[in-house]
Amino acid sequence: MEDIRQQQLSQWIMKKFSLTQIELSPMNGDAGFRRYFRFINNNQTFIAVDSPVDKCNNSAFIFMQHQLKGVDVNVPEVKAYDELQGFMCLSDLGNEELSDKLTLNNMADYYQQAISLIPKIASIPQENLPVYDNAFIKLELDIFNEWLLVEHLNIKLSENDTKQLHLCFELLIESALEQPQVVMHRDFHSRNIMISRSDLAVIDFQDAVIGPITYDIVSLLRDCYVKWPTNEILPLFEYFTDLISEHLKLGHISFQQWQRWFDLMGLQRHLKASGIFARLYHRDGKSGYLSDIPLTLSYIVDISTHYPELTFLHNLVKETVIPKLTQKLTVENL
Repeated sequence: MEDIRQQQLSQWIMKKFSLTQIELSPMNGDAGFRRYFRFINNNQTFIAVDSPVDKCNNSAFIFMQHQLKGVDVNVPEVKAYDELQGFMCLSDLGNEELSDKLTLNNMADYYQQAISLIPKIASIPQENLPVYDNAFIKLELDIFNEWLLVEHLNIKLSENDTKQLHLCFELLIESALEQPQVVMHRDFHSRNIMISRSDLAVIDFQDAVIGPITYDIVSLLRDCYVKWPTNEILPLFEYFTDLISEHLKLGHISFQQWQRWFDLMGLQRHLKASGIFARLYHRDGKSGYLSDIPLTLSYIVDISTHYPELTFLHNLVKETVIPKLTQKLTVENL
């Protein structure tokens, strides 16, 4: 049975398009509160969006759509928008996410295409956007402790361990803040990039902020949902550093510095993501992301081993978090 919001969305679409009837076909949702439906009008498909105003930043979506379009990034067209109800009608970019198309043989070509979009995003004027500052980053890192360690795994750190973890967090925050600060998509990965008419298009950009220059590239190359061999990632990261350095005149930055920024930014993102995946289950009732937690933790173990100052974080995840998670999964599957 249709819910009230879907009925209201149907009525709004019919009025906008002067239709007497409409069939909204539900699409796969995302981790947020928005719902997407596909419908047909005059043999052309469109996307109807239910984006509740009390839960979604719709004005940010509209703003960023305009900004991205202005720097020649392919994004959905906003055909209609009702600010008060939180309804949108968007152009249909199709069904093919980049994540569905990637193989070891073609990933380098596709990723180079995606990487070429990052300097465009970074060049958007830094106005009317939130700043990814110290407090913002710390808030995200605390999600790891609150939702993965405590809520999901019942791991309660001692006072000394809490201090040690805090020192690791401070190192990650310091690294993020010392980087060149640019406009970043903030969720730039293969599930948010569409293959549309043999071109790449970007979606889910409403959380864009001004922040570290390596955030989007680490989101892409160290994707929370797929892990590629290091020897495949390194040339692509070098391609990015060459491209962004030329675009923003950053030739004075050494590759070693780029690598450190990239690694530590990835650790911050994966810590946050593992906590968010647990929060989506416990707070929002979405269990589908629990299976993605082990991959995010594997990144943390692999990368932190190269940084002696992060030994505590490495040991915590490897020796406590992963075994506890494995045990929990084993018990639940019995």
